[in-house]
Amino acid sequence: MRSHDHGIWTRDHVFLGHGHSRAETRAKWAAIVTALFMVVEIVCGLAYHSMALLADGAHMATHVGALGLAAGAYWLARRHSGSGRFTFGSGKFGDLAAFSSAILLGVTALAVAVESVQRIVAPVDVQYGDALLIACIGLAVNLISALILKDDHSHHGHDHTPGHSHGHDNNMRAAYVHVLADAATSVLAIVVLGAGYYFGLGILDPISGLVGAFVIASWSYGLIRDSAMVLLDADADPEQSDEIRAFLESELKARIPDLHLWRLGPGHRGLIVSLITPDAISAETVKATLRRQYPDLSHVTVEVAVCDGCT
Repeated sequence: MRSHDHGIWTRDHVFLGHGHSRAETRAKWAAIVTALFMVVEIVCGLAYHSMALLADGAHMATHVGALGLAAGAYWLARRHSGSGRFTFGSGKFGDLAAFSSAILLGVTALAVAVESVQRIVAPVDVQYGDALLIACIGLAVNLISALILKDDHSHHGHDHTPGHSHGHDNNMRAAYVHVLADAATSVLAIVVLGAGYYFGLGILDPISGLVGAFVIASWSYGLIRDSAMVLLDADADPEQSDEIRAFLESELKARIPDLHLWRLGPGHRGLIVSLITPDAISAETVKATLRRQYPDLSHVTVEVAVCDGCT
C-alpha cells in the first residue's frame, strides 16, 4: 500500500545529506586553494631535489583531483536528485566519489613508496633551506583547506565503525582525509628537511616518504572499505537490524523472515521488511509503528503475509 503521509515516508527519493549545498561550496574552495599551491610545491620539489617536498607536492596534486571530484559529486547528486532513473535517489554519488578518491590515495601511496626506495638506493643532493621554506608554506595551505572543509562532522575521517556511519558524508570525509593526509606529509617534510638542514641527516628524506606512504595507504584502506560497503548496499547497521526485527516481533507479534537495512545517502537509510502475522495487519500500521520508534528511516517498504494457523 502507498502511504498518503508524505512526511518520513516521502516517495520523492531525494536523499541528499544535510547541508548539501554548503558542502559543495566548501569542496570547490578547498580545491581552488590547493590547486594554487600545488604547482609551486611540485616545481620547487623538482628544482631543490627534495623527495619529501616532491612527495608532498605530488600528493597535493592528487588532492586537487579528489577535491574536484568531491565537488563534482555534490553537483551531480543535486542535479539528479529528482530523477526517476535512480531507484533510490542520487545520494550515493558522494560515496562513489569517496571510493574513487580512496583508490587515488592508494595509488599515490604506492608511487611515493617506490620513489622513496629509489632515493634510498641512489641518494640525491637536496637544497634543504629552500625546500624547508616551501614545505612550511605548504602546511599553511593545507591548514587553510582543512578549515574550509572542517565542520561539526570532521571526526568522520577517524570513524570507521560501520554501525555508526549511516549519517556520515563519505564524500566530505574523503575530501577531509585527503587534506589531513597532505597536512601530515607536510609536517613530516618539515621535520626531515629541518633534520637534513641542521644535522645533515639526509637519509631521513626518503625514509619520510616511506612513512608518509604507509599513513596514506592506511587512510585509503579505511575509505575504500567504508564507501564500498555503502555502494554494495551492505547492512547499514547489523545491531540495529536485529533491534528492529526484535521490536516488530514483540510489538506486532509477527515473525520477520526477511529484513534489509541499507544506506541511501548521508543521514538516510532504507528498510525493506517482510512480516508473517496470524492476524490481518496493514502495511500502514507497520510503518506507523516503525515511525514512532525509528524516525531516521527515510524509505520503508513493507510486505505482510497473513498465516491463520501461525501463533
